[in-house]
Amino acid sequence: MPFSLPIKAKRLSPKKMALAFALAGLVAMPALQTPAMAQVSALAAKAKQGINVTNFKLDNGMEVVIIPDRRAPVVTHMVWYKAGSADEPPGKSGIAHYLEHLMFKGTKTVKGGEFSAKVSENGGQENAFTSYDYTGYFQRVTPSLLGEMMRLEADRMENLVLTDEVIDPERSVVLEERNSRIENRPEGLFNEAMSAAMYRNHRYGVPIIGWRHEIEKLDKDAAIDFYDRFYTPNNAILVVAGDVDPEEVRKLALETYGKVARRAEPGNRVRLSEPPFRAPHRISMTHERVTTPSWQRRYLVPSYYSAEGGEVGEELDLLSEIIGGGATSRIQRKIVIEDKIASSAGAWYQGSSKDDTTFGFYGTPRPGVTVEQLEAAIDAVIADVRENGVTQEELDRAKKRLLRSTIMARDSQSTLARIYGASLAIGATVEEIEKWPDDMMATKLEDVNAAAKKYLDINASVTGTLSPAARKAATTEQPKEG
Repeated sequence: MPFSLPIKAKRLSPKKMALAFALAGLVAMPALQTPAMAQVSALAAKAKQGINVTNFKLDNGMEVVIIPDRRAPVVTHMVWYKAGSADEPPGKSGIAHYLEHLMFKGTKTVKGGEFSAKVSENGGQENAFTSYDYTGYFQRVTPSLLGEMMRLEADRMENLVLTDEVIDPERSVVLEERNSRIENRPEGLFNEAMSAAMYRNHRYGVPIIGWRHEIEKLDKDAAIDFYDRFYTPNNAILVVAGDVDPEEVRKLALETYGKVARRAEPGNRVRLSEPPFRAPHRISMTHERVTTPSWQRRYLVPSYYSAEGGEVGEELDLLSEIIGGGATSRIQRKIVIEDKIASSAGAWYQGSSKDDTTFGFYGTPRPGVTVEQLEAAIDAVIADVRENGVTQEELDRAKKRLLRSTIMARDSQSTLARIYGASLAIGATVEEIEKWPDDMMATKLEDVNAAAKKYLDINASVTGTLSPAARKAATTEQPKEG
């Protein structure tokens, strides 16, 4: 059964992951000055394996990206639609994810389950996922099956058949998925509440899987309307990575996807924006299933793609790495290792969103430490960074860590496909992906420190705690005298 990406799964931003292969001979590296950055240059030299990306558009507007990878006789075939849960109409939350499920129910010529059976019987893998900003479908098969995958995926792009007989049972499946991911998991409910508090106007405040009371009312008409508006070739991206010849893939794309007619013009993805925060927000949740308290802080900040007047994504990516991204980060060294206040703590930046996004902190106190003490300790680290800034040594070290992690990521064929697909679906271009290493390596210390001072503003934040519910005191009923 297809699944959606976890609602708050931490993932590398597309531009950050793009470093892994953009360094492989695609762009020129800027001059490196510090010893730490000299090590970065050495790492980049080890990754010198050219990846020749082919990029073009079909006449119907579908974008195509081909990434040859001859190391194994395998191909990853992905179709990305530039539509996710943030594109849903009001009152129809969950319809993007619901349609993801329904896409496996058959077309005019292919029975429900037949597509999946074809992949399985040939030893392949498949899945699908829904995000706030896009929906994707992929198969990983032998190269000889690529043409068949393209034919079947193109078929369900325009010939999906939806009836009440498949709509109603699948709604129950989605509701059960919500139960298992959200309703029965305190951390799921907590993350849902944090997002709703952060985004009071934007659709990022609505869970990807949808609100339960709205899922229960989703019907065939809502699914067809979303399908007809967004599942059109001029709103889709084809990514093929693996043991393929680009010209052969081009030919197959023309023979399959090239024959799918446009049936809608989605237009610009105009969304509601967040009003400015005037004061910090705070939520407190308790749950009987929680045994260990946890703490979060989220700041509303620009993403790589929503920033105005210059990019700040690189600065915020590096800042999150320095403050709480690894074993040598400030939070890890000070709060976890030295002061032993937290069993785990760190920071993260979700730069891969289309619109304004989240810079977050998290922590779990050690036994005997209160959540208030943990919050005070993390606040002290944040205050020090805002007031005194980070150092050049920390910045150089963060750049090196990002390079190492992304070089490892590029070893996966499917990761390469996801990098391009996610980036393009959100609004980047191939040229921007390839240029990212230059931008990251050129990021200046004063710009990182300016970003910390500007965006780590408590007035633009939501702080939340998830704690065990108070236990009820046991009582013993005394016998009455009579």
